[in-house]
Amino acid sequence: MKHAAYRAPMDWDRDIDAVGLLCPLPVLRAARGLRSMSAGETLRLRATDPAAVIDVPHFCAEGGHRLVSTEEHETETHYFIVKG
Repeated sequence: MKHAAYRAPMDWDRDIDAVGLLCPLPVLRAARGLRSMSAGETLRLRATDPAAVIDVPHFCAEGGHRLVSTEEHETETHYFIVKG
């Protein structure tokens, strides 16, 4: 019998709650949080803004950061960003 592969939850170094905030506030909060982090650390950004699915990857690409995972959690989307 085969078992479904278990995927451990992502670990993060800092958490930013942008739930209920609209564009551009989730990305601005992420940018502020990343400024105080070291390269290679992971930020979890929690957001409900539908535009964040476009804004966050664009922000990461422009800022030299890496979006390593996106997870759906009921009404929230969690973005895991490694600081570049």
